Amino acid sequence: MYQLIDGKKVSAEIKHEIAEKVRIRADRGQKIPHLAAILVGDDGSSETYVNNKVRDCAEVGFKSTLIRLHKETSEQELLKKIAGLNGDLDVNGFIVQLPLPEHISENRIIESVDPAKDADGFHPANIGRMVAGLPGFLPATPFGIIELLIRYGIETAGKNCVIIGRSNIVGRPLSILLSQKGMDATVTLLHSKTRDPGAFLRNADIIIAAMGSPCFVKADMVKEGAVVIDVGTTRIPSGETKSGFRLIGDVDFERVAPKCSYITPVPGGVGPMTRVALLRNTLMATEMQDSKD
Repeated sequence: MYQLIDGKKVSAEIKHEIAEKVRIRADRGQKIPHLAAILVGDDGSSETYVNNKVRDCAEVGFKSTLIRLHKETSEQELLKKIAGLNGDLDVNGFIVQLPLPEHISENRIIESVDPAKDADGFHPANIGRMVAGLPGFLPATPFGIIELLIRYGIETAGKNCVIIGRSNIVGRPLSILLSQKGMDATVTLLHSKTRDPGAFLRNADIIIAAMGSPCFVKADMVKEGAVVIDVGTTRIPSGETKSGFRLIGDVDFERVAPKCSYITPVPGGVGPMTRVALLRNTLMATEMQDSKD
């Protein structure tokens, strides 16, 4: 029988730990962490995600600011907003919610964020620190996945770990983190040009699916006892929910789960952990900024 990896439960534990640190800071008269978010346009998934982040901040005692910009906002206007947050001493960390409208360069925006306030952990300076194994802000989703593996006591050393998807946000940084000392996994990274992905998956001890292709991972691709982490979230229409849609992952959960030792659900698996990583990074940013004052 498989064990469900409960991201909501683990994220609640981490939030409790962060809230306690914030309470101690308040008792000492230290600054309360402040996380800001910029949302450009009206993408439904981004809207839900950012609203959840605001609620997360309230739960742990952070200050939060949400800046909404219309989808016609120019790249120059957005860069000006980012420069304002970079220079705002009251804001400790911030994110620019992705994806952005097509006329705005995501790379240019990511590079314009002050690395010391980069709550998403996407800036090249922070990616470089991660590659070098130095302390810093980790990309949110990879951090969340690593925490799930650690907190569930899932052995990674010497294990064959296959990641599907090579994005700069999930797959690529995760492959680096899992192969570093301390995690010590043997990592294979699959992508759109990989021939016969099933051949790699069938030999995997740990599968991490992060490609945005609903139900791509089928039962015949998974060996008995594998650990499966599903990062995918695709909205599909549903007459059974208030919103009119439901989320499904990259894994055919109903058929794959019975073969697994551990598996994450969608929703309720990786998603809550991604959000809590932003809180972790913002708290770390606040502590680092303390030491410079």
